[in-house]
Amino acid sequence: MIEIAAEVAAAGAVVALESTIIAHGMPYPRNLETARALEAAVRERGAVPATIAVLDGRLRIGLDEAALERLAHSGKDMAKLSRADLAWAVAERRDGATTVAATMLAASLAGLSVFATGGIGGVHRGVAESWDVSADLEELARTPVIVVSAGAKAILDLPKTLEVLETKGVPVVGYRTDEFPAFWSRSSGLNVPLRLDDASAIARLFATQRRLGLSAGILVANPIPKEHEIPRSEIEPAIAAALAKAGNAAGKSVTPALLEAVLAATGGRSLEANIELARNNARLAAEIAVAIAAA
Repeated sequence: MIEIAAEVAAAGAVVALESTIIAHGMPYPRNLETARALEAAVRERGAVPATIAVLDGRLRIGLDEAALERLAHSGKDMAKLSRADLAWAVAERRDGATTVAATMLAASLAGLSVFATGGIGGVHRGVAESWDVSADLEELARTPVIVVSAGAKAILDLPKTLEVLETKGVPVVGYRTDEFPAFWSRSSGLNVPLRLDDASAIARLFATQRRLGLSAGILVANPIPKEHEIPRSEIEPAIAAALAKAGNAAGKSVTPALLEAVLAATGGRSLEANIELARNNARLAAEIAVAIAAA
């Protein structure tokens, strides 16, 4: 049912990586190039990457090149899996790419403590009408995994997302910043609740949470490098246009539809920024995994 790659099983420092960024996050061949780049970034900082997906009903923790190619070419034929349908994919021997929530769960089942992604999901704008709140927030509340991201996706209602995280007892840590990053932008105008400036401090926080018996994960908010960001003043009009264009998109189709519309509105800049922030997060996650292994 769970298949852990030999390299992952033997490693002391491991970083989990999601597979929706490959199957659903961007077009071929950029998706495959990005998957390889994220794994390389983890290795550069001394850890082993473990990209996670369900293939032929096996929850695979660590993928070989053939599996990455399969995900990259799958397109819409690959299911998008969260906690709610992970067991279904395994039971029915399906293929599926894991979202943040499903990757967190799978990482925890495999004994992994650190996961790098681009940006988490959260409370969608217009939530009063849609009730659309990402499962990522609930997973962070109950699964003890460090999630390194560039904040939450900027298409979301960021103040409400932070409020839910606080209510659920999830530590939100700004890495070398006092401001919550907004995915493509370094600035959101929102204060980050906590700040830590090195990987070893984040590792200590995680260990202390475990000793205190706290079951929540930790969200590490790592701003996109300045040279790759799209300032908030530039991206907000693109997001507004994307929200108008997405129209009646619902459920799991909402985020991909919005991101595709932002991509069009920015002339492709949002994709390049997305790749760079994900690579930046993979590097930091590897440093944290190494610190945990050395403790």
